[in-house]
Amino acid sequence: MVGFEGTHFNSDLEFLISTLKVGGLILFAQNIVDPDQVRDLCSSAQARAKACNQPPLLISIDQEGGKVARLKAPFTEFTGNPHIHNIDDAAHFAEVTSRELSAVGINMNMAPVLDVALPGPEGIMRDRAFGDDPAWVTTLGMTVIQGLQAKGIMAVAKHFPGIGKTRLDSHEELPFLDESLELLEKEDFLPFEAAIQRGVAGIMLSHICYRQLDEEWPASLSVKIANELLRKRMGFQGVVMTDDLDMGAVTRHFTINKAIRRILAADIDIALICHKGPAIETAFEELLRITAHDAAARTANEQSLSRIMKLKTEYLGS
Repeated sequence: MVGFEGTHFNSDLEFLISTLKVGGLILFAQNIVDPDQVRDLCSSAQARAKACNQPPLLISIDQEGGKVARLKAPFTEFTGNPHIHNIDDAAHFAEVTSRELSAVGINMNMAPVLDVALPGPEGIMRDRAFGDDPAWVTTLGMTVIQGLQAKGIMAVAKHFPGIGKTRLDSHEELPFLDESLELLEKEDFLPFEAAIQRGVAGIMLSHICYRQLDEEWPASLSVKIANELLRKRMGFQGVVMTDDLDMGAVTRHFTINKAIRRILAADIDIALICHKGPAIETAFEELLRITAHDAAARTANEQSLSRIMKLKTEYLGS
């Protein structure tokens, strides 16, 4: 799943869809002008995928409300998760957001944030989380998931296993967290466990290194976290994706080739690369190279394809 530049179908999108055969797109503010333009952009991209005999594209956006909302007026602007005060507020956000996304051809929302914030002003997620009470985060998060998916918008719970306790921004650097598994299970895992039970379409992994879960790799590249914990122990069989592989937490420590190899090893389905650049084509070429020569990687790739196609069939009728 990739980002791109421009507000209309262009040669870059033609290359991404026709040649690299990406499975999805992610939109940012730079791709947005108004509802008619977004609708035309999404329609043109889907038409190109169909013309290439490919399944429908996942077309996603970060529309959390507040500081992370790519769609501005005339789309409805919400004040963000910290200002959702009750279940009715959460249901209203999901109902309005799903309606507006569907109307322009966006089929996936990178929301809700299920991170449990640190009490007080220090946590990195204080302006994006529902709060610091795991039960409250769970209640509001499940309301948003149910509301989005009931209207045909795939919800993506983020950022597993939870980044609410971190103070360093993974957009810039790789944060480390030393919390025990017992504490994470008691607090941070609770909303994600509920999301799995509710059939959330996707889960996004964080670029955080949880030292007591995996001393070496961030969650987004970790076999122990993505495969052994999320898949096997917690039983999630839906689509798992990385956070943006262009973020400093990854680019300052790992090559895109290494990241792709780790993603295949960890049973992760979607590599998210949000910015135009050589990393997208390099990732594509690395996927081809590995799956051509490594039977285990080829099997992992086929399993990911199966999960993605199941999701597309359910929501997009492919």
